[in-house]
Amino acid sequence: MNKAWMIGAIALLGGPVLATTAQAVERTEASEQAQAYIISPQNGEVVGKTFKVKFGLSGMGVAPAGVDVKNTGHHHLLVDKDELPAMDKPMGGDVTHFGGGQTETTVTLEPGEHTLQIILGDKNHVPHNPAVVSEKITVTVKED
Repeated sequence: MNKAWMIGAIALLGGPVLATTAQAVERTEASEQAQAYIISPQNGEVVGKTFKVKFGLSGMGVAPAGVDVKNTGHHHLLVDKDELPAMDKPMGGDVTHFGGGQTETTVTLEPGEHTLQIILGDKNHVPHNPAVVSEKITVTVKED
């Protein structure tokens, strides 16, 4: 049976539709003024094992995944990542998704130095064009 037909049939019947392969997709345009940033913690801050991360966004709005409104997206958090995710595919399980439109989260990390960065995803979790990415910050998690 044709895989595309099966996925279409499942969608029509109201069942969950999961991508079976991460295929390249068209990227959503970002506002030229868009900037993502981490409000807190600050770069270089020493934090406890569990701490709050607040996301910032200017030049665009926040909307939940699946909502198709121009100049909106939702946050994805990258922890200790050396590279950004693929720009032409939905972001996967190696990043933390905030598809509900959340603008903050609580993170628990082991003691030591860690990096944090956010990237905006469109309605389908795909990075915008151009990508809306924060600067990478470094925090030190102290022993409790």
